[in-house]
Amino acid sequence: MSKIESAGRYLRWQYFASLAWPGHPQRWRDVPRRLRPSAVSILRLTAAAVVSYLLTLAITGGAIDLTGPLTALLVMQASAYSTLRMGAVRVGAVLAGVLVAILLSTWVGLTWWSLGAAIAASLVLGKIFRLGEQAVEAPISAMLILGVTSPGVAAETRVLNTLIGAGVGIAFNLIYPPALPTRRAGRAMIDVAEATAAPLDAASKALTEGPITGEQVQGWLDRVRAGTRRLQSATDTVASLKDSRRFNPRAIATTDIEPVLASGLQTLESCHLAIRALFVVLLSEVPTEDRPDDPYGEELRAAFAVVLHDVADCIRAFGSLILAEVEEREEEAERSLDESLDILRETQAILTELITVNVGENKSSWLLRGSILAAVDHVLNQLNLENRARARQAWKDTQRSKPLSQLPPIVQAALPHPDRPSLRGLPPGTSWRQSLVKQTDVPDHLVDRDDSEA
Repeated sequence: MSKIESAGRYLRWQYFASLAWPGHPQRWRDVPRRLRPSAVSILRLTAAAVVSYLLTLAITGGAIDLTGPLTALLVMQASAYSTLRMGAVRVGAVLAGVLVAILLSTWVGLTWWSLGAAIAASLVLGKIFRLGEQAVEAPISAMLILGVTSPGVAAETRVLNTLIGAGVGIAFNLIYPPALPTRRAGRAMIDVAEATAAPLDAASKALTEGPITGEQVQGWLDRVRAGTRRLQSATDTVASLKDSRRFNPRAIATTDIEPVLASGLQTLESCHLAIRALFVVLLSEVPTEDRPDDPYGEELRAAFAVVLHDVADCIRAFGSLILAEVEEREEEAERSLDESLDILRETQAILTELITVNVGENKSSWLLRGSILAAVDHVLNQLNLENRARARQAWKDTQRSKPLSQLPPIVQAALPHPDRPSLRGLPPGTSWRQSLVKQTDVPDHLVDRDDSEA
């Protein structure tokens, strides 16, 4: 087989792999780590449904009924906090659907019009009982139960099975709670920093190569707007992290990183808006003709390119600093950001000196130059290290003052790990037998770091 044929087969395999699994890992050894969260979630849901089914058989007896397992699956869709806070509402919604399905299956059975009546009646009950967003649980429960219930099962047995399933779902969320999305939130922060910096690098490269066109600027602006969607997704992820910590045993005696990530996202959002405003002004100033125009001069355009590239480096360094603060290793990242900011200040001074030469020759180009300087100043003000250090210290003081912030090592080791299906005292890749023979005192944040680098 020739090298060309081998390369063709490899490219086809990569193409089909990307279709089946977008963002798939490039190495086989990374596959288990990527599949572990999904496998744990599947195990939790499957175990809850099976336990609920076994309990219904043991308690009720008689004909086989799947009401309990279905209810357990519906209840476990929520986080531990949502289950406790809205458990009554969710169970009420499921019960409403169950009652409608019981009546229709007893008198009519499953037909097209009984299905429609079950959906409509369940939604009406959801409005009457003010179930809010959980109102959709009622028709879902009604449809599922209407399709699987046996005519030989008494109505009171189905209601009891529903209560058993709801209890099992709530118990599983408390005994084996869902993992905290800390790593996902950290990756979302880095993605936002990259999405904010990438358009600046593209603009810097284009300015270095020669005069720019309106089509190029529009492409940069489109990438900035796409980054806005990335920013909103990261904000939702960080908000879910805050919600998942409440009443979750995995969060006991762990650092609440949500304030750090939230403040970092606010800073990146402010920088994002400044960059977007810069490109909007640039788009309005660039000539609309196909022939590119260069009223600024090659030297000034090169200085623009360097400044934009340095701004991108500062934004990436800031994203790395936020992640380092979460992992309690901010010293090195802070030095890196400080160096990037110093370089940016030097290039900004050079650009300012070039701009002040022959100011009155081209007023429109002066507007554009002033907009770039204003955007750079805004980024420098937002990435101020002194303000960041004060905010970080206040956050650490708040964490130390919280109840249960410090626990004895033996208690800490026996608690479930925040984002892995193991105890905190069990290092990654270590079996239970090995852990009994050899104990380790590796801090939790170092264990998280090693696992994330694996």
